[in-house]
Order: sequence, then C-alpha cells, then structure tokens
Amino acid sequence: MSNSEVSKCPSEPLPEYAFIGRSNVGKSSLINMLTDRKHLAKTSGRPGKTQLINHFKINNNWFLVDLPGYGYARVSKKEKSTFQKYITNYFEQRKQLVCSFVLVDIRHEPQPIDMEFMQWLGENQIPFCIIFTKADKLKPAIVEKNVQDYLNKMIETLWEEAPKFFITSSSKRIGRDEVLKFIAQINKEFIENS
Repeated sequence: MSNSEVSKCPSEPLPEYAFIGRSNVGKSSLINMLTDRKHLAKTSGRPGKTQLINHFKINNNWFLVDLPGYGYARVSKKEKSTFQKYITNYFEQRKQLVCSFVLVDIRHEPQPIDMEFMQWLGENQIPFCIIFTKADKLKPAIVEKNVQDYLNKMIETLWEEAPKFFITSSSKRIGRDEVLKFIAQINKEFIENS
C-alpha cells in the first residue's frame, strides 16, 4: 500500500519498521536484499524516487515501511516540503511504529542532515537503529574505523550512548541475518506484550 496520508496507512495492529535515509544511501537495494525480492522497492540511478509512504506486509506479521529519502532528491522545493511534512506526520502519529532504521553511507563522515534527523527522532522519543550501508566498498578495517568515528561523534554531540547499529552491504548480503533477527526479536516481544 502506498499513500501520502498517515490516516490512510494500514489499520492492522502489526508492528512496523520504517526505513529512511538520505536520497542516495542505498535504501531500495537494502529493502530488496532483506526481503529477498529483486524489485520490491524501486532502485534508480536518480536519487529520490520514493515519494510516498510504502507499506509492505511481511509474512503476515509485520510491516516494512519504505519512506521517502531526505536530502537532495531532484524535486521542487514545494514537492520536498510536502513529502517532508508527511514523513513528520508519519513519525509523530503512527502508533504501530516500533523501530526506525536510519540508513547511513559508511563511506562518508557524519553528515549534518543525518545527525539532525537522528536528534529529532531522539527528541521525539522515536526508537531507532542505524544501518550503515555499502560496507563492501571499503576494507574491513576502514569500515570499523568509520563506524567508530561516527559513534564517537554521536556521543560527543548528541547522546550518552550510541544507538544499536548494523553494518550492511546489499550486493554482498552482509548484515541481512542480523537485521532480520533483530526484527524477529522485537516482533516476539510485541506479541508477548499485546
């Protein structure tokens, strides 16, 4: 189901996991890797293709939610402010949301737009984890260093402790099992507490 209004999102009381990140972070590839479906989320050479709230029901027991990227999608200011508004509405109003995954390209140092977005999630008490993408593009030691630098920056500027994180590569299927195990664990707790 795809739409731009939170009120029209699925009404089923299933846990939801939102995936969001800057426009060229590899979100669609990650979603396709996690679900084992090559074309579930549209991948494109042109960033910013996702412009709606997209719900995918997984195994009839949770929803994967593909949200529009933030950052420099090639859209007009008016279009950008419109879908930024419904992203904000989604996070503020969606009671089924149990965790957000903020995607970050491991190759870059902490970007202000990512840090600001995570700060906003924290201030609004929205639980989130970080998914570092494109780990196959760097040597393992550099991946480790970049992750540590990122987490140190978060602790210096925003948090007492860094959020949970995952290191992934869609092309090499790195991190898939860890992310899915984490979701399965939360789903189990969600059912037990319902």
